[in-house]
Amino acid sequence: MTTTRRMTVSQALIEFLAHQWTVDGEIRERTIPGVLGIFGHGNVAGVGQALQQLNVERPDLMPYHQARNEQAMVHQAVGYARMRRRRATFAAAASVGPGATNMLTGAALATTNRLPALLLPSDTFATRVADPVLQQLEQPWDIGLTVNDAFRPLSRFFDRVQRPEQLYSIALAAMRVLTDPAETGAVTIALPEDVQTQLLDVPAEFLADREWHLRRPVPEHGPLKRAVAAIRGARRPVVVAGGGVLYSGAEDALREFVEATGVPVGTTQAGGGVLAWDHPQNLGGVGATGSLAANRIAAEADVVIGIGTRYSDFTTASRTAFQNPDVTFVNVNVAPFDAYKHGTQLPVVADAREAIRALTAELAGHRVDAAYGAQVARERAAWDGMVDKAFAPSGRELPGQPEIIGAVQRASDPRDVLVQAAGSLPGDLQKLWRVRDPLGYHVEYAYSCMGYEIAGGLGVRRAVVAAGEDRDVIVMVGDGSYLMLHSELVTAVAEGIKIIVVLIQNHGFASIGHLSESVGTQRFGTKYRRYDHTTRNFQGEEILPVDLAANARSYGIDVIEVEPTTDAIRDLGEAIATAKASTTSTLIHINSDPLLYAPDGAGWWDVPVAETSSAETTRTAREEYLGQQARQRPLLG
Repeated sequence: MTTTRRMTVSQALIEFLAHQWTVDGEIRERTIPGVLGIFGHGNVAGVGQALQQLNVERPDLMPYHQARNEQAMVHQAVGYARMRRRRATFAAAASVGPGATNMLTGAALATTNRLPALLLPSDTFATRVADPVLQQLEQPWDIGLTVNDAFRPLSRFFDRVQRPEQLYSIALAAMRVLTDPAETGAVTIALPEDVQTQLLDVPAEFLADREWHLRRPVPEHGPLKRAVAAIRGARRPVVVAGGGVLYSGAEDALREFVEATGVPVGTTQAGGGVLAWDHPQNLGGVGATGSLAANRIAAEADVVIGIGTRYSDFTTASRTAFQNPDVTFVNVNVAPFDAYKHGTQLPVVADAREAIRALTAELAGHRVDAAYGAQVARERAAWDGMVDKAFAPSGRELPGQPEIIGAVQRASDPRDVLVQAAGSLPGDLQKLWRVRDPLGYHVEYAYSCMGYEIAGGLGVRRAVVAAGEDRDVIVMVGDGSYLMLHSELVTAVAEGIKIIVVLIQNHGFASIGHLSESVGTQRFGTKYRRYDHTTRNFQGEEILPVDLAANARSYGIDVIEVEPTTDAIRDLGEAIATAKASTTSTLIHINSDPLLYAPDGAGWWDVPVAETSSAETTRTAREEYLGQQARQRPLLG
């Protein structure tokens, strides 16, 4: 006879999640180690009650973490998931209506980045006994529609528990997607507020420990054989390594492959760290914000070996990076959707680590031409020299972003984790940051979400603590992104989570300001200035009297202000050392000059320019745009 327990739907779901385990080879860990939540009338009596009851009875089974913003909860889950190589993530529970829809941006970010996050948004009454209830969306053409249906296109899995009995199949299906390397992303289970509290006789089997073994598919013989033939026939092959290399734990396999064959490597933002920065085959970032070394080699490559990359427009420089007319793509990816990109006839649908090991074995004795290897070495050395110059302190009172990055680099330890997401920093970091550890570079650049940085950094730090590792988490953020979402600093204080935040203030949107010049709009709307009621714009010179250091200090974290002097870079290095020695979170505030740029990597990004304009700057920008656009290629092959 089957043993059952009488529980509410919420109690059953939370206890079910507490017993899910991810197994990856010899590694076994909790798939959902905790719940991040903000309670409202839609979930306080359901999920909230379940978490409170479990906290009293078994406090270690499913820890609850309080958050300040629903979007930020998902960012924390994503930051954690990346550091755990997609083996684990957090659940994020929100109330009905605005609490739920606040998570939409986080859902899109998780799915775009191919990183797992479990979303538990509350929903309006399934019974519709009192329609319309508070915060309910009503559409006369579809009475059953709720705001949570907006999660459907943003999630890799979506379902709604309309009746208690549906919980079993929905929960199991959700876990399958969370732990599937090819399908993972945002997983959303919508929970009507009445169903959350309803009774269910739950079979003991549903609440027992359950293991989800990560799939590591090996390459099929035919595709592998064709890929090997293409690589053997290449004169100028190059690897484009993406996040899939890290998620499969393939960095050692990749190093052995390139050392055996001499094939150079360009990395995507997600792939930063797959090789140490000073490895002879590491050319640095490739594409729109890549290094000059990587882009010069990529331009002439005849075979591009994409491993674990989704080939975003930044990676391909909007399809201008690979200029060889006979270029062929060998795409290794666990997801067929990505493996078949660019119309390749050489897809290898397989786990990155298994595929790289197979390629290494099949290519035994094969090595690139010595002359090609020498060119790679020259390009690397030249670019390293350019980075050294960019890092050198200028003595300016307002230093440029490159020398600020250099100061943080020098003051950090090899295993520290750098976190970033949006603005001009991702481009400068991909060019300049010298990654020394596989998990030391965490730049969310699939969705490039302003405001991810601090919340994502908290998720990273949670993962570091869970692993028992000695790493500092250094969040670099511009004032634009900081103003989008900084409230999770309160979470850091509340839980005693240590992160180091380097806040670079340039009084505007530096990245889009620079981009606006390339499209002829001359930094319109990108400066933080007082509104001029005569000209009706924000283009004046009166800087806003906003004190972001005081804002951060008001949250209760330590703040170090680097004054604008000729010793600013030296003082920044000392501030980083002080922050690293501390046991609590520290924010370091420094002013910068947004007009001092990193070295040019000869990459391009397709941002269309107006075809007609009365402004001469826009007309000039259009001519330049057409010249670059002419270099775009279909990249079929």
